[in-house]
Amino acid sequence: MLEKIKGNLIVSCQALPDEPLHSSFIMSKMALAALQGGAKGIRANSKADIIAIKKEVDLPVVGIVKRDYEDSSVFITATYKEIDELIESDCEMIAMDATNRKRPNNIELAELVSYTREKNSKIQLMADIATLEEAVQAEQLGFDCISTTLHGYTEITKGKKLYHDDFKFLKDVLEHVNIPVIAEGNVITPEMYKRCMELGAYSSVVGGAITRPKEITKRFIEMMA
Repeated sequence: MLEKIKGNLIVSCQALPDEPLHSSFIMSKMALAALQGGAKGIRANSKADIIAIKKEVDLPVVGIVKRDYEDSSVFITATYKEIDELIESDCEMIAMDATNRKRPNNIELAELVSYTREKNSKIQLMADIATLEEAVQAEQLGFDCISTTLHGYTEITKGKKLYHDDFKFLKDVLEHVNIPVIAEGNVITPEMYKRCMELGAYSSVVGGAITRPKEITKRFIEMMA
Protein backbone atom coordinates (compact mmCIF):
# COMPACT_ATOMS: atom_id res chain seq x y z
CA MET A 1 0.00 0.00 0.00
CA LEU A 2 2.82 2.41 0.81
CA GLU A 3 3.94 2.56 -2.82
CA LYS A 4 0.43 3.56 -3.94
CA ILE A 5 -0.07 6.38 -1.44
CA LYS A 6 3.37 8.01 -1.66
CA GLY A 7 2.92 11.72 -2.25
CA ASN A 8 -0.83 11.37 -2.32
CA LEU A 9 -3.99 11.87 -0.26
CA ILE A 10 -5.73 9.31 1.92
CA VAL A 11 -9.34 10.13 2.76
CA SER A 12 -10.75 8.91 6.05
CA CYS A 13 -14.31 7.66 5.59
CA GLN A 14 -15.69 7.09 9.07
CA ALA A 15 -18.93 7.68 10.93
CA LEU A 16 -19.53 6.45 14.48
CA PRO A 17 -22.88 5.03 15.63
CA ASP A 18 -24.03 8.38 17.05
CA GLU A 19 -23.34 10.27 13.80
CA PRO A 20 -25.94 10.86 11.06
CA LEU A 21 -23.94 9.19 8.29
CA HIS A 22 -23.27 5.96 10.20
CA SER A 23 -23.77 3.31 7.51
CA SER A 24 -21.47 0.98 5.61
CA PHE A 25 -23.35 1.82 2.43
CA ILE A 26 -22.87 5.56 2.94
CA MET A 27 -19.18 5.10 3.75
CA SER A 28 -18.74 3.11 0.56
CA LYS A 29 -20.20 6.01 -1.41
CA MET A 30 -17.97 8.44 0.47
CA ALA A 31 -15.03 6.33 -0.66
CA LEU A 32 -16.29 6.44 -4.23
CA ALA A 33 -16.52 10.23 -4.08
CA ALA A 34 -12.97 10.34 -2.67
CA LEU A 35 -11.75 8.13 -5.51
CA GLN A 36 -13.41 10.34 -8.10
CA GLY A 37 -11.82 13.37 -6.46
CA GLY A 38 -8.34 11.90 -6.76
CA ALA A 39 -7.66 10.16 -3.44
CA LYS A 40 -5.22 7.26 -3.61
CA GLY A 41 -6.18 5.54 -0.35
CA ILE A 42 -8.98 5.22 2.20
CA ARG A 43 -8.89 4.96 5.99
CA ALA A 44 -11.95 3.20 7.37
CA ASN A 45 -13.36 1.96 10.66
CA SER A 46 -14.85 -1.53 11.15
CA LYS A 47 -14.83 -4.77 9.24
CA ALA A 48 -18.29 -4.10 7.79
CA ASP A 49 -17.38 -0.67 6.42
CA ILE A 50 -14.11 -1.90 4.93
CA ILE A 51 -15.78 -4.78 3.13
CA ALA A 52 -18.43 -2.43 1.72
CA ILE A 53 -15.80 0.09 0.63
CA LYS A 54 -13.66 -2.53 -1.09
CA LYS A 55 -16.69 -3.67 -3.10
CA GLU A 56 -17.18 -0.09 -4.27
CA VAL A 57 -13.64 1.13 -5.00
CA ASP A 58 -10.30 -0.31 -6.01
CA LEU A 59 -8.22 1.69 -3.54
CA PRO A 60 -5.97 0.38 -0.76
CA VAL A 61 -7.53 0.67 2.69
CA VAL A 62 -6.01 1.51 6.06
CA GLY A 63 -8.26 -0.38 8.43
CA ILE A 64 -9.03 0.33 12.06
CA VAL A 65 -11.61 -0.81 14.57
CA LYS A 66 -12.68 1.67 17.21
CA ARG A 67 -13.94 -0.01 20.37
CA ASP A 68 -14.14 1.23 23.95
CA TYR A 69 -12.77 -0.82 26.85
CA GLU A 70 -13.41 -0.15 30.52
CA ASP A 71 -9.83 -0.71 31.63
CA SER A 72 -8.10 1.49 29.04
CA SER A 73 -8.40 4.75 27.12
CA VAL A 74 -6.92 3.06 24.04
CA PHE A 75 -9.69 2.46 21.52
CA ILE A 76 -8.11 2.25 18.04
CA THR A 77 -7.38 -1.39 17.20
CA ALA A 78 -6.69 -2.11 20.83
CA THR A 79 -6.66 -5.93 21.09
CA TYR A 80 -6.28 -9.19 19.19
CA LYS A 81 -10.03 -9.18 18.52
CA GLU A 82 -9.78 -6.05 16.39
CA ILE A 83 -6.73 -7.38 14.56
CA ASP A 84 -8.61 -10.56 13.65
CA GLU A 85 -11.55 -8.54 12.31
CA LEU A 86 -9.29 -6.38 10.18
CA ILE A 87 -7.42 -9.32 8.74
CA GLU A 88 -10.80 -10.79 7.75
CA SER A 89 -11.74 -7.48 6.10
CA ASP A 90 -8.88 -7.87 3.59
CA CYS A 91 -7.56 -4.35 4.18
CA GLU A 92 -4.04 -3.65 2.97
CA MET A 93 -2.84 -1.87 6.10
CA ILE A 94 -3.82 -1.97 9.78
CA ALA A 95 -3.48 1.13 11.94
CA MET A 96 -3.32 0.75 15.69
CA ASP A 97 -2.86 2.97 18.71
CA ALA A 98 0.88 2.97 19.30
CA THR A 99 0.92 5.29 22.30
CA ASN A 100 2.49 4.38 25.62
CA ARG A 101 -0.86 4.21 27.36
CA LYS A 102 -2.01 1.05 29.12
CA ARG A 103 -3.85 -1.22 26.69
CA PRO A 104 -6.93 -3.35 27.46
CA ASN A 105 -6.11 -6.51 29.40
CA ASN A 106 -2.52 -5.21 29.75
CA ILE A 107 -1.67 -6.30 26.20
CA GLU A 108 1.76 -5.05 25.16
CA LEU A 109 2.05 -3.20 21.85
CA ALA A 110 4.97 -5.40 20.81
CA GLU A 111 2.79 -8.47 21.35
CA LEU A 112 0.09 -7.05 19.10
CA VAL A 113 2.61 -6.28 16.36
CA SER A 114 4.06 -9.81 16.54
CA TYR A 115 0.59 -11.34 16.53
CA THR A 116 -0.37 -9.45 13.37
CA ARG A 117 2.85 -10.38 11.59
CA GLU A 118 2.31 -14.04 12.43
CA LYS A 119 -1.32 -14.02 11.30
CA ASN A 120 -0.67 -12.22 8.01
CA SER A 121 2.80 -11.02 7.08
CA LYS A 122 1.56 -9.20 3.96
CA ILE A 123 -0.51 -6.61 5.82
CA GLN A 124 1.40 -3.42 6.52
CA LEU A 125 1.21 -1.72 9.91
CA MET A 126 0.64 1.95 10.71
CA ALA A 127 1.45 3.33 14.16
CA ASP A 128 -0.94 6.01 15.39
CA ILE A 129 1.24 8.06 17.75
CA ALA A 130 0.94 11.18 19.89
CA THR A 131 4.53 11.93 20.94
CA LEU A 132 8.00 11.87 19.46
CA GLU A 133 9.04 9.15 21.88
CA GLU A 134 6.19 6.96 20.63
CA ALA A 135 7.21 7.56 17.02
CA VAL A 136 10.76 6.41 17.69
CA GLN A 137 9.48 3.39 19.61
CA ALA A 138 7.12 2.46 16.76
CA GLU A 139 10.00 2.35 14.31
CA GLN A 140 11.94 0.12 16.69
CA LEU A 141 8.96 -2.23 16.97
CA GLY A 142 8.91 -2.71 13.22
CA PHE A 143 5.94 -0.68 12.07
CA ASP A 144 5.92 0.11 8.35
CA CYS A 145 4.87 3.73 8.82
CA ILE A 146 3.93 6.29 11.46
CA SER A 147 0.89 8.56 11.60
CA THR A 148 0.52 11.65 13.78
CA THR A 149 -3.14 10.72 14.35
CA LEU A 150 -3.26 10.96 18.13
CA HIS A 151 -1.18 14.09 18.72
CA GLY A 152 -3.48 16.30 20.78
CA TYR A 153 -5.86 13.53 21.73
CA THR A 154 -4.05 11.69 24.52
CA GLU A 155 -3.87 12.71 28.16
CA ILE A 156 -0.36 14.17 27.89
CA THR A 157 -0.88 15.92 24.53
CA LYS A 158 -4.45 17.13 25.02
CA GLY A 159 -5.09 20.49 23.40
CA LYS A 160 -2.07 20.39 21.11
CA LYS A 161 -2.63 20.71 17.38
CA LEU A 162 -0.58 19.24 14.58
CA TYR A 163 -0.46 22.60 12.80
CA HIS A 164 0.92 24.56 15.76
CA ASP A 165 4.18 26.45 15.00
CA ASP A 166 4.07 25.54 11.33
CA PHE A 167 3.65 21.82 12.02
CA LYS A 168 6.60 21.63 14.41
CA PHE A 169 5.54 18.22 15.72
CA LEU A 170 5.46 16.79 12.21
CA LYS A 171 8.91 18.25 11.56
CA ASP A 172 10.27 16.68 14.75
CA VAL A 173 8.93 13.25 13.86
CA LEU A 174 10.30 13.48 10.33
CA GLU A 175 13.71 14.38 11.73
CA HIS A 176 13.90 11.46 14.15
CA VAL A 177 12.56 8.44 12.23
CA ASN A 178 13.50 6.80 8.96
CA ILE A 179 10.22 5.12 8.01
CA PRO A 180 7.40 6.94 6.17
CA VAL A 181 5.49 9.52 8.22
CA ILE A 182 1.83 10.18 7.47
CA ALA A 183 0.42 13.57 8.49
CA GLU A 184 -2.94 13.13 10.17
CA GLY A 185 -5.01 15.08 12.67
CA ASN A 186 -6.68 18.45 12.07
CA VAL A 187 -5.48 18.75 8.49
CA ILE A 188 -8.59 20.65 7.49
CA THR A 189 -7.69 22.80 4.47
CA PRO A 190 -5.98 22.18 1.12
CA GLU A 191 -3.30 24.66 2.21
CA MET A 192 -2.54 22.63 5.34
CA TYR A 193 -2.37 19.43 3.30
CA LYS A 194 0.03 21.09 0.86
CA ARG A 195 2.24 22.31 3.70
CA CYS A 196 2.47 18.84 5.22
CA MET A 197 3.62 17.46 1.91
CA GLU A 198 6.13 20.28 1.43
CA LEU A 199 7.66 19.48 4.81
CA GLY A 200 8.27 15.89 3.77
CA ALA A 201 5.21 13.91 4.84
CA TYR A 202 5.00 10.67 2.88
CA SER A 203 1.24 11.08 2.61
CA SER A 204 -1.58 12.73 4.52
CA VAL A 205 -4.90 11.54 5.88
CA VAL A 206 -7.78 13.99 5.73
CA GLY A 207 -11.13 13.03 7.20
CA GLY A 208 -13.33 15.57 8.94
CA ALA A 209 -12.75 18.29 6.35
CA ILE A 210 -14.05 16.01 3.57
CA THR A 211 -16.37 13.34 4.94
CA ARG A 212 -18.01 14.78 8.08
CA PRO A 213 -20.61 17.38 7.07
CA LYS A 214 -21.76 17.88 10.67
CA GLU A 215 -18.25 18.98 11.69
CA ILE A 216 -17.83 21.11 8.57
CA THR A 217 -21.11 22.88 9.31
CA LYS A 218 -20.07 23.52 12.92
CA ARG A 219 -16.87 25.22 11.77
CA PHE A 220 -18.89 27.68 9.69
CA ILE A 221 -21.27 28.39 12.57
CA GLU A 222 -18.47 28.79 15.12
CA MET A 223 -16.71 31.31 12.87
CA MET A 224 -19.59 33.72 13.42
CA ALA A 225 -20.18 32.96 17.10
